[in-house]
Amino acid sequence: MKKFEAGKTYSMRSACDHECVWTYTVKSRTVSTVTLIDEKGKELRCRISKALSEMDGRETVKPLGSYSMNPLLRA
Repeated sequence: MKKFEAGKTYSMRSACDHECVWTYTVKSRTVSTVTLIDEKGKELRCRISKALSEMDGRETVKPLGSYSMNPLLRA
């Protein structure tokens, strides 16, 4: 399984507007959570989704929350 690594930067795109991109840097991680820093320096903690991660073999989080058409950040 591909996992999030501390210090690396990951990006995700909007499902509605392909030019809208969010970028996050992994500050730290545990077995079940990832601490991210966004482009503005805001820190947030996200739980790794086990169901989504098992589907494609990459850890997955939802930094913007869970809603219809929410973007997913994948390792």
